[in-house]
Amino acid sequence: MAEALVPPGGVVAVGLRSEAALLPSGTRVVISGGNPARLAALLEALPGDVTAVLSFGIAGGLASSVSTGDLFVATALRSMAGSLPVDAEWRAALVRRTSAASAILAASDTLLASVEAKRALHRATRAAAVDMESGVAARFALARGIPFAALRVVADGPEDVLPQAAAVGLRPDGSPAVLRVLLSLTRRPWELPALIRLGKVSAKAHAALGRAIA
Repeated sequence: MAEALVPPGGVVAVGLRSEAALLPSGTRVVISGGNPARLAALLEALPGDVTAVLSFGIAGGLASSVSTGDLFVATALRSMAGSLPVDAEWRAALVRRTSAASAILAASDTLLASVEAKRALHRATRAAAVDMESGVAARFALARGIPFAALRVVADGPEDVLPQAAAVGLRPDGSPAVLRVLLSLTRRPWELPALIRLGKVSAKAHAALGRAIA
């Protein structure tokens, strides 16, 4: 029998509803909708019975060696502000459960929409990939004195420029905000190819993550 993805009483933090849909039925999950402040509020509102926090979903590649679909379990979580602890025992269990590689991951409270921003964060952290939920989840776990872990799959690569439409493309529940995306594209139509490419790599990353935890 496969090892559990999350310990009993644990919660999973994701950004997208589509990420939550990959999780086993009955998993306790909070969805940020791409808003770190909202995620922090949702986590703080949880009762005191939460035993662990897993950050789960897609990430942006930072290291030149990573590719779409590469799966990582965090050995450490770093940001421009410093490092946050990762539970070593849980990390090892996730590697056994998913066959993911182990790597330093990075946390950011903002969307890294330029190649220059990705390069700067990589230089500062040496991380393989970055996401917007892990930092919030790790700080919550540290404050509660409970284990934290992160399982992330690379979508966009380190040289991919994210369209501005990606920053407005989510509703609070993590579902696509189609009308806002279309409005953004009317103002910046040249971003359409990048948005299509982002959709393709995101779908590939979701598929890889789903296979890993099946």
